[in-house]
Amino acid sequence: MDTREWALLAFTILGQTAAGLMIVLMIVRTFIAAKTGSEPADRLTKLPLFLVVPIMALAMLASLFHLGSPLHIVRAVPNIDSSWLSREVVLAVTFVVFAAIYTFLQWRKVGGESLRVVIGWITAVIAAVYIYAMGMVYMIATQPAWNTLATPLTFIAGSLLIGVLGMAAGLIAGHARLKKEEANVVNTALQGLAISAIVLLGIEFIVLPIYLAYLASQGGAALQSLNMMVGSYGVVFFFRLLLLFVGAGVVAAYLYRNASVAEKEKTLATLAYSAFALALVGEVLGRFIFYATHYRIGI
Repeated sequence: MDTREWALLAFTILGQTAAGLMIVLMIVRTFIAAKTGSEPADRLTKLPLFLVVPIMALAMLASLFHLGSPLHIVRAVPNIDSSWLSREVVLAVTFVVFAAIYTFLQWRKVGGESLRVVIGWITAVIAAVYIYAMGMVYMIATQPAWNTLATPLTFIAGSLLIGVLGMAAGLIAGHARLKKEEANVVNTALQGLAISAIVLLGIEFIVLPIYLAYLASQGGAALQSLNMMVGSYGVVFFFRLLLLFVGAGVVAAYLYRNASVAEKEKTLATLAYSAFALALVGEVLGRFIFYATHYRIGI
């Protein structure tokens, strides 16, 4: 891959991480608030929240290596009605602005609880639309391996998977010295996150063989992309699947099991951090293959 594609890899993975984390954070915060109140919910989700803006800022910085100039972001606005790329750029900027506003309001406790919750959910919705737009950018007729429903589906599933496991790791980081009621709620949330990770892994593993079979049936450029995936990049492809399976499947299953056992903080930490790291590296390898094996037709 050339430098511009490496920049796209960093932009998409970091952007998906921030967006997925924001979506999952609001779901988990709502669950914890319903069980223990808003104050514990804010405290337990503070660390993941404070990571959203820095991660998204890094994503925007990486995008500049692809766009070449910040002026290109401004130039994207007039084409928002016809271009998914323009929509992606505008949504990325809108998302990081709203995330920054929500983080500041939560940090300084500005405004009422209801106002902060509304802004948080608005930010999460923007994040979801941003992920969708990111996937739709690659629905290009001249790129047969990209121009399939598998592209937006894997972008969405991958983003939520990273968000789910990142949220689990974030909850674990604030798990020490909790009241019994709070610890029980956190453990329940961890079990829900573990199940979600396994379900999302299942979606990715269902979509993948269908996608590969589709490429094989199309011939031409699509078949050439498939041959590169299982040939030149076969080892990377295998390790990507292995890391996802172990991280979001095996380790997540152990996380679910241990979350129901009292005083397992160290074990839970090891499992949550390992699951997140393995799944993240797996998604990075998947995105590398995505860019490295595309085959363009036409002019």
